[in-house]
Amino acid sequence: MENTTAFQWESAAHTDVGLARARNEDAWLAAPGLWVVADGMGGHAHGDFASRSIVEALSTLSLPGDLDQAIADTRAAILGVNQLLMDEARHARVRVIGSTVVALVSRGHQCACLWAGDSRLYLLRDNHLQQLTRDHSHVEQLRARGLITADEAKHHPAHNAITRAVGAAATLDLETLTLDVRDGDMFLLCSDGLYNDVDDTDIATVLASWDCRHAADELVRLALARGGQDNVTVVVIRASEADGSSESYLSPDTTG
Repeated sequence: MENTTAFQWESAAHTDVGLARARNEDAWLAAPGLWVVADGMGGHAHGDFASRSIVEALSTLSLPGDLDQAIADTRAAILGVNQLLMDEARHARVRVIGSTVVALVSRGHQCACLWAGDSRLYLLRDNHLQQLTRDHSHVEQLRARGLITADEAKHHPAHNAITRAVGAAATLDLETLTLDVRDGDMFLLCSDGLYNDVDDTDIATVLASWDCRHAADELVRLALARGGQDNVTVVVIRASEADGSSESYLSPDTTG
């Protein structure tokens, strides 16, 4: 039997340049049925242009009701930005203009995530926090092979070296996952400026407030209080069963 549950989606976002950087190279989007965080590649020219280009391209989408087609349209838009950034790098005569991306698309009782790089999607369900995305990074490869521990990965000299990004290569392999949504699910999209300074236990505690605005503000506050060595961006999303036959969206934020 088909699940026809409708959900009301609420979201809030917060970004901060941090305490050590002169420029915020993160960008975010919170639009009906589509949420995004992009982190311009640190150390490369025009990282802020790269992350903004992703958000601007996705903000113009009018996604269909079918999840598979919504995924395809989101993927096509990101691949278009990949080519744009490759062209821009050639024009500017720099090696790379790139950005991570993590995007969450919701349709009906399901959602999908597309990502490249080390910006993450977390899910808090039944008070259990789960990292749904797998970092495309050098240290994650080492950790997956059992060569270093998760704690060692956090402090590894190459912890910022990512292996996949928008604009980094002519062919972009966007990883995708889909899952069914449940009442009360709390999702978190974030750049690495959050999880490098705030551990999973504290992330779970903050999300368990079930208040998107409070959680977004508090997560950024914690990241700054614990060092704030990078730009930090979070988008917090809550799904709750809605009355009626269609989805509704409550989001005070649009783009960053």
